[in-house]
Amino acid sequence: MLERWITALSTEAPGPEEPAATRERLKDRFPKNATRRMTQLGLLVGAALEPLALTADDTLVYASGYAETRALEGYLDSFPSASPTLFQTSIHPGAVQQALIARQQPVGEFFPLTGGAGLPAQALQVALLARTPRAILCGGEERGTWLLAQNAASDRTFAFALALSVSPENALGRITLSDETGSTERGLSLSGFFDTLHARRPFDGLVAPGRRLTLAWS
Repeated sequence: MLERWITALSTEAPGPEEPAATRERLKDRFPKNATRRMTQLGLLVGAALEPLALTADDTLVYASGYAETRALEGYLDSFPSASPTLFQTSIHPGAVQQALIARQQPVGEFFPLTGGAGLPAQALQVALLARTPRAILCGGEERGTWLLAQNAASDRTFAFALALSVSPENALGRITLSDETGSTERGLSLSGFFDTLHARRPFDGLVAPGRRLTLAWS
């Protein structure tokens, strides 16, 4: 069984907010002129990370199933006269890297992950196995538009950042990941994991086939 203590949590749930509105709302939380080069997901993940005070001694784990959906849609929409600006945005460093670059923030180890229904379990396992006393698990998605019909985008926009420590001091809760043999249930999606964190709901169930997540709040 893997175990750590939750010492900080920050979430962003903007609902149907458009990227331009997100940029305007969060512009004062980043260095001047940085936000014009950032995606909506980059802004939200950066905002979620800010109160956790990331340091160069932390392990950082990032999880996203679809990443910069709106940026990719914008670039593809610009064809047949492809926009160089939108192309640059669509291949911009991932959301969490945008925030690190904007703030010139060093980090000890960085593990970016993507995947499907098993993504929360994969990300949690990496964070819980970190060699550092504190690991930061963050992630999120951008709500797609026409890519939704292709099952190639999230239907929601959200972001979260979770600090996991080996020490119970000032803990908000406790999280464990253990084996569950004989189970084939699908488990939690990344959005389902976000909902559990955002509402600070206790959880004891499958997060992926064969993997049980227990989440208890103080």
